[in-house]
Amino acid sequence: MPAPERIPSRHLLSGDGLRTLLAEGELTVLGQVRGASNAVLHCTVSHAGEERLCAYKPVAGEQPLWDFPDGTLAQREAAAYEISEATGWGLVPPTVLRDGPYGRGTCQLWIEADDAQEADEAAPAAPGDGFGAADEAAGALRLLTPLLALVAGEEAPKGWKAIGFAEVGQGRTALLVHADDPRLRRLAVLDAVINNGDRKGGHLLSGPGGQLYGIDHGVTFNAEDKLRTLLWGWAGEPLTAEAAAVLDRLAAGLEPGTPLATRMGELITSAELDALRARVGALRASGRHPVPGGEWPAIPWPPV
Repeated sequence: MPAPERIPSRHLLSGDGLRTLLAEGELTVLGQVRGASNAVLHCTVSHAGEERLCAYKPVAGEQPLWDFPDGTLAQREAAAYEISEATGWGLVPPTVLRDGPYGRGTCQLWIEADDAQEADEAAPAAPGDGFGAADEAAGALRLLTPLLALVAGEEAPKGWKAIGFAEVGQGRTALLVHADDPRLRRLAVLDAVINNGDRKGGHLLSGPGGQLYGIDHGVTFNAEDKLRTLLWGWAGEPLTAEAAAVLDRLAAGLEPGTPLATRMGELITSAELDALRARVGALRASGRHPVPGGEWPAIPWPPV
């Protein structure tokens, strides 16, 4: 699909304004995003003289999964947005549930990468793509995305955190690393809270002003431990004071009868809501980033 055209705005909309636009605006389908495991339609949404690009994911286009109830991925996308907003970090683009041309689904604001990231990601590398013996000898660091890289050697260089080793062809391996970035660290906490089962490098977007966004949150909130992510670089390390304070607020916000708990009860099952509360409580009690549990593949593949 060609790159989306840029739609100028006459003025910036607030969070509430964006949600109203996404929920009530007229959707016009421009095309389909290829390569996605579920249907993702690239659209414009227009309302009261405002227009934005968005991603519309109809429930009818969801593929069945053995470990999630059918037809619930859209609700989980919306639930991830609600929890992101409750943290105050704004890590998930504005997302609403609504009816559309192909039935009920999510409508999410389309995030346009900043110009620097667009240049970097024009042709992203992949593990095994040109990372050869000469690179190993030089101790090279090869970017897969601006936030994800391969490095020859056994230790992450300054400014990077080790994830694990990846095959790079011809029997060689390289260390997979992610940036030691406070934005990613916040996202690692969010992923642990929502039990994200598929945090890949391609699900990380850097928008205007350097704001980091995570997308594709359909496989979240399972009552069983499904955390599978690239963001293991802080595994076992103490949580930041900021993250600890956010978890305290989340715990209070998820108490039965609160607006957030009521909203989450509309989007996920009661067992999943109980598990969400338990994960927040466990993170608060440990005061540390989680470590891989060993009962589920810890890293998604391919990583990008």
